[in-house]
Amino acid sequence: MAMVLDAFASYPQSMLTKMAAEEVHLLLGVSVEIDKMGDKLKDLKNFLADADRRNITDKSVQERVGLLKRAMYDATNILDLCQLKAMGRGASSVDAGCFNPLLFCIQNPFHAHDIGSRIERLNKRLDSIKDRSAAFGFINLGSYEVRGRNIHALRPGNSSRETSGELNRSGVVGEKMEEDTRALVEILPTEKEGYNKIMVVAIVGVGGIGKTTLAKKVFNDEAINVKFDKVTWLSVNQYFDKIELLKTAITLAGGDQHSENALAVLQPALTTALTGKKLLLVMDDVWNHIAWGDVFETTLAYALAQGSRILVTTRDERVARVVSSEKDGHEIDILKDIWLQIVAKCGGLPLAVKVMGGLLCQKNRERRDWEMVMNDSIWSVSKMPEELNYAIYISYEELPPSIKQCFLYYSLLPKNAVFLKSCIIGMWISKGFLHETSDDWEQLGSKYYNELILRNLIQPDIDYVDQIFCTMHDVVRAFAQFVAKDEALAAHSGQTGIISKLSGRKFVRLSLESELSESHELDWSSLHAQKTLRTFISVGHTNMKPCDSLVYFPCLRTLHTDSTNVVLLVKSLDELKHLRYLSVERSDISSLPDNIGNMKFLQYISLEGCKQFVKVPHSIVKLGNLRCLIFHETCINWIPRGFCALSNLRTLRGFPALVDGDWCSLEELGPLSQLRPLGLNVLENVSAAATSSAAKARLGEKVHLTYLTLSCSSRLGDDGLITEGEGVSEEEHRHIEEVFEIVGYFGQRLTRWMSSTSASCLKSLRILMMQDLVCCTQMPDGLSQLPCLQFIQIIRAPSIKRVGPEFLHPYHHHNYHPSPAAVACPRLHEMVLGGLVEWQEWEWEEQMQAFPVLEELGLGNCKLRRLPPGLASSARALKKLTVQCIQQISDLENFGSVVDLAVDKNTDLERITNLPKLQKLVIVMCPKLKVLEGVRALQRLVLEDYDMETLPEYMRGINPRYLHLDCSLSGPEWDKFSHIEHVKAYADDGENLRKWYVLYTRDPYNLETN
Repeated sequence: MAMVLDAFASYPQSMLTKMAAEEVHLLLGVSVEIDKMGDKLKDLKNFLADADRRNITDKSVQERVGLLKRAMYDATNILDLCQLKAMGRGASSVDAGCFNPLLFCIQNPFHAHDIGSRIERLNKRLDSIKDRSAAFGFINLGSYEVRGRNIHALRPGNSSRETSGELNRSGVVGEKMEEDTRALVEILPTEKEGYNKIMVVAIVGVGGIGKTTLAKKVFNDEAINVKFDKVTWLSVNQYFDKIELLKTAITLAGGDQHSENALAVLQPALTTALTGKKLLLVMDDVWNHIAWGDVFETTLAYALAQGSRILVTTRDERVARVVSSEKDGHEIDILKDIWLQIVAKCGGLPLAVKVMGGLLCQKNRERRDWEMVMNDSIWSVSKMPEELNYAIYISYEELPPSIKQCFLYYSLLPKNAVFLKSCIIGMWISKGFLHETSDDWEQLGSKYYNELILRNLIQPDIDYVDQIFCTMHDVVRAFAQFVAKDEALAAHSGQTGIISKLSGRKFVRLSLESELSESHELDWSSLHAQKTLRTFISVGHTNMKPCDSLVYFPCLRTLHTDSTNVVLLVKSLDELKHLRYLSVERSDISSLPDNIGNMKFLQYISLEGCKQFVKVPHSIVKLGNLRCLIFHETCINWIPRGFCALSNLRTLRGFPALVDGDWCSLEELGPLSQLRPLGLNVLENVSAAATSSAAKARLGEKVHLTYLTLSCSSRLGDDGLITEGEGVSEEEHRHIEEVFEIVGYFGQRLTRWMSSTSASCLKSLRILMMQDLVCCTQMPDGLSQLPCLQFIQIIRAPSIKRVGPEFLHPYHHHNYHPSPAAVACPRLHEMVLGGLVEWQEWEWEEQMQAFPVLEELGLGNCKLRRLPPGLASSARALKKLTVQCIQQISDLENFGSVVDLAVDKNTDLERITNLPKLQKLVIVMCPKLKVLEGVRALQRLVLEDYDMETLPEYMRGINPRYLHLDCSLSGPEWDKFSHIEHVKAYADDGENLRKWYVLYTRDPYNLETN
């Protein structure tokens, strides 16, 4: 059972491995002591798992674990110091690995001796810890056998073997094999009502059981071959390459050969080769769902004919559950009794049930696995501390060790602040939680983040797209903070006793939240004793004096503060030699230290929202480890030449397009080939004369690019005479795979690469956001062709008056007549159109089919008189509809699938009819609404209007279970709502909007009012 301590000990070990590769310790003359350290860490691992589990409830073990952790922290500090001193000798090189340790050792014998002495003392501490721990009888728990399933663990066996569809019949024996073959041959071609267009079937089992042989028999069966237009075999393996896999698939499909190495080019090529064909694709030896989900799923769904089938062989049932399209109802039924017993153990707490559900989703659907959860010994622990919920405890114990420490760290974040996914992953990286052999730590962090979501330990906020912001329930937070209480403190600076806590104990991680309006006793000097701090997070106001400094926290690796007076600390930033993560968002700083280039370990810098920040220090180009740099919403007017030396950058946001003679700052982006998210600002500076310089940014060569933001300074309100400001060409966008954002574009038409003839360069795009399109007079006509597009947001486009049929079928203006089978926006889940203040007409031809999976639609601040009938009939998956500040609209009707409707300040709205599945209705300031009919499923009604003198008559004809009423004091009439089961009614009195209230329950009768 691998635990947090296992992952914790792995970090210094990974540092040792890196140093060994660079021969640092050997050339510094400390190789013997460092080798001893590595051996001792391995020895200690024998009892880490048992110690970690007992650490939560056994106070005697907690002290021993604390000693071990402090030793580990000291180890990483020493190893950092070793690298820093060596790098100092190679200051002429940006690359941290380019130095001469031998020369350094000769010139600095005292330092080599000092390093050796420190490591020798640490080794003695580790020996002492090991000897004293023997008294606790720690058990070697099977070399960290994971109770759950480690999602990143390598499985034994030959993971790179390649298979083909050729069948050696001499080795195929057994009645069971023949029986299974006949069953699959019968099932795969079968068409039934309700089946998906493409059905995925998985063969699951351990290595060597015959999965591949069974698949080959099906693949070579004559009855199968005559039922499909094409039968193809793909050998995937664990270490597959997405590009090579796609190229192989294109070749097997009879498509054209491609020299391109970009998904955005190859996926459309596969689509072209397979369009309209009924395919049987066998994907053999699939180790994770990425091969299906990221490479083939969308492409094949867009291209293949009805009745196509995918047959997958895999060792991992989780892969099968992700890729398979059908559920085995009988399989679930036989587990129902176990599930009900687990629910009963949750004690009626919905959160606990939800967490258990998230855990069981990661398990095989087998009674044995579910019974292990039901019978876990944790359920029977007596005298459990109040903070420890049994269900969360079990879920925590099932986490892989590397994710455990990420989970505990998440609980440290102030609950009332917004920390986005990228920020959290940056913190995890700075703490060394993501130290696998792969250098793509951001992708690994994203997997961990998503795993916490799947297990319901954090909850995505529905107001943020793409799950970039999550919250943690108070019960989960309390559990995690209790587990980490010996080394972490998360507190409100105004709470009672905070100073005594800080003066009485030494913490490793500290998180403080405060408000400017509060009068609290805590000031900066109260923190001086916390010399062991490695993480400091401060949200809100902090009391500081001009003499305050960061020098008191020499071990700090992560510093996040948005305090307005943080400028007082800038001068001492360079004292933090170990610092990896620096965020001073929305503060009043105007500069960074000129010698910031000496902070060699810095990986993450965020200056977002620092309005007074104008100049980047030249020495920043020396930060060769820098992975993330955020200038968004700053006033930077100078970028140092040589910025291109930051070759390790993965994220760059808010980078200004500055022009100085024949030099453009965009040129500096050319060599930065590792960029994923990229944001470019003030692109209006890139005139036609500077376009050649902009091309030197070489965006088209950045094959990892996933998120691109192009921003011009908003000219909302100007006449906007520029008609076609390209700035960046179609070729530059062809690798964007995730998110595209345009802000402040001032041309009358969107650039050519957004048109129907060029939209293929964005085939992999999932999210499109456009804002402040000051002069654009038409919607982009290429959106409907984007097969992966899931989210569209267009905000403030005041020149658009009409949306025509070409928005959904771009060839309409070329006398193109779409076939009944043509569907626009096939994957779009959410669309928001707001601030199109002159938009009056939305044309929709009767034969148009669009938005088959659209679930959320928001429309606001426009002059639409009606919604097109085709929208209601096509968007059959629509669940949530929001209509806000559309003054002329008079009716909403016939949305048969909508369950959640909000209408807000639609002054001419008169009718809402025929929404048979509607369950929740929010009506705010719609004074002319008189008809509310055909809402028989309505459960909850929220009605807010402080100007109405009487309740509307339509109240008599509806029967929701809950009514929430905000109105004027003279408003409610008893007979119009007494038939409703639960009522909450409030009336205002000046500034107090809820001074008067009526709380009513019909059965059992209860009435409360003031």
